[in-house]
Amino acid sequence: MFQLDVRSRKPIYEQLVDKIKELIINRILKPDEQLPSVRMLSSQLTVNPNTIQRAYRELENQGFLYSIKGKGNFVSAIEQMPNEERLKELKTDIKRLIAEAIYLGLTKEDLYVLFHEANHQTKGVNNNDRGTFR
Repeated sequence: MFQLDVRSRKPIYEQLVDKIKELIINRILKPDEQLPSVRMLSSQLTVNPNTIQRAYRELENQGFLYSIKGKGNFVSAIEQMPNEERLKELKTDIKRLIAEAIYLGLTKEDLYVLFHEANHQTKGVNNNDRGTFR
């Protein structure tokens, strides 16, 4: 389920955060589904348990997970995610990435294709095709 690149410059906990978010967004991990325990996942990936805990804590801060003391970590329902603040942060990141991509030659048509591919990939998680960034 999780493949980490130990040679990557990206820290392992960030790779884990990105992979778990991808699994949640693509609905492979369902709302209220329990994630592997920190101990179990750290032994499977041969990673320090603190790294797993850090990734889980970051995902909880972002609203993708919730924890129940003594039970573990679970996938949050989409409705429970703090959308407004997270959406504002994402829009800022997207604008920065788009500006860089335009500088490197990305066209408006390329951007539309990328948007539609991502929208299709998430199977309509957020199907409002407003096309505006505020």
